[in-house]
Amino acid sequence: MHLAQFNIAEALDTIESPLMADFVANLDRVNAEADKSIGFVWRYDDNEGEDLFSIEAYDSKFILVNMSVWEDRDSLFDYVYKSIHVEVYKRKKEWFAKMPKMHMVLWFIAEGHIPTLQEGKERLEYLQEHGESPYAFSFRSKFTEEEAEAYLPNL
Repeated sequence: MHLAQFNIAEALDTIESPLMADFVANLDRVNAEADKSIGFVWRYDDNEGEDLFSIEAYDSKFILVNMSVWEDRDSLFDYVYKSIHVEVYKRKKEWFAKMPKMHMVLWFIAEGHIPTLQEGKERLEYLQEHGESPYAFSFRSKFTEEEAEAYLPNL
């Protein structure tokens, strides 16, 4: 199995604004780092190469989404917290509002499966409503693939 991750962020302004310029300037570099990271499998884009603001997964053009697939938890963790990604991540308050609820979710998927935005949204909603479980979790939990396969979510 592989590990999928979905996260959202609420931008403080439009992509064209001077406020977002440094975030936008770093995006390609951060994505390129992910693409070459050990354990990276796939990253969502809108199939047209548009900017993140063109993906309206929610009812706001300010809610940005990110979704990717990794071979395992450790590969994703290393990318998020031990690569150039962390430099940009530490500056998130410059560009994004504080989210009132959990804004990132992890879950196991079958190898070869490509998750949809709807799947990501559903897993995040489940985590927000039910808390950590083998169905939807964060880095705080270390559920196994076996626990995820055996778990029956309260849908």
